Amino acid sequence: MKKGKRNSITDVEGVLVGHTTHVDGDVQTGVTAILPRPYNWFREKTRAACHIVNGFGKSIGLVQVDELYTIETPIILTNTLSAAHAADSLIKFMLRHFEEIGIDGTVNPLVMECNDGYLNNIRKQIITEHDVYQALNNASDVFDRGAVGAGRGMSCYQLKGGIGTASRIVEIEDQTYTVGGLVLSNMGLLEDLILLGKKIGPELKKKIKCKTEEDKGSIIMILATDCPLESHQLKRMSKRAVAGLARTGTYIGHGSGDIVVSFTTDSPVTSKAFDVTTPRQVLHDNYINKIFKAAAEVIESSIIDSMLEADEVTGFNGHNRKALKKLV
Repeated sequence: MKKGKRNSITDVEGVLVGHTTHVDGDVQTGVTAILPRPYNWFREKTRAACHIVNGFGKSIGLVQVDELYTIETPIILTNTLSAAHAADSLIKFMLRHFEEIGIDGTVNPLVMECNDGYLNNIRKQIITEHDVYQALNNASDVFDRGAVGAGRGMSCYQLKGGIGTASRIVEIEDQTYTVGGLVLSNMGLLEDLILLGKKIGPELKKKIKCKTEEDKGSIIMILATDCPLESHQLKRMSKRAVAGLARTGTYIGHGSGDIVVSFTTDSPVTSKAFDVTTPRQVLHDNYINKIFKAAAEVIESSIIDSMLEADEVTGFNGHNRKALKKLV
């Protein structure tokens, strides 16, 4: 499939991404914000769905997404022990921008996390409200990847992981759609790593004399599209992320938190006056296979991108994760 202009989730028009990164000795962490559209998230809720592959995680807000199939805030990614504080910061951010919150219903912050405690002194809980605001305010259609933002302290296949992204253009009859992906990669064992169909992990493990570890990592996978999908179709697309994840070699271990959130920028759900019924154009299921294929491709490519764009990092207790780009 053809890549998008930037080969990025932001090839889906309106989607923006921003980071805040901390690099200070044993502190190697940060925040990444994903904006489904530039503004008005609460009044024009984004159609979405989620899928829990393996639920060893501390995400906040997924219950309501799974029930109502909408997102009403930006999406925040950070480290595990900062997820609650990031959620509180996101709530405060939304209260500042939408005066009806707390009067006409509350708000469901969406925050997801991975444990960066191997490279980052996670007990310090360094993430602040300012960090969350900065990531939100820095959001752009062009953003850094690799060891940045929430990805700063993350490991992937016992090498350096982090933030990765990709996109694909999907042509269906006379219509063109975009599917974009973004991952926070923090999972896998080196011996299992597959790169572009070749199992390179065992060879790399010998090369760098990597220690044997348990697979205790996680991955957050975000899929975005402008295709007019219904809620059940977004749920089905979310499940196809697993195909892309598996292509990189992981078997999804017991201690891994593997979570997918998918959304479409098409036809947001408004909170204004509405009719009893709402007519809407939706892609027919008979044409959805190309969307599924694109979802698998962008997740695989995003994971590879997260590793190839990441620099080597040494952090907490002298722990080190080498950069894949220096080994292949």
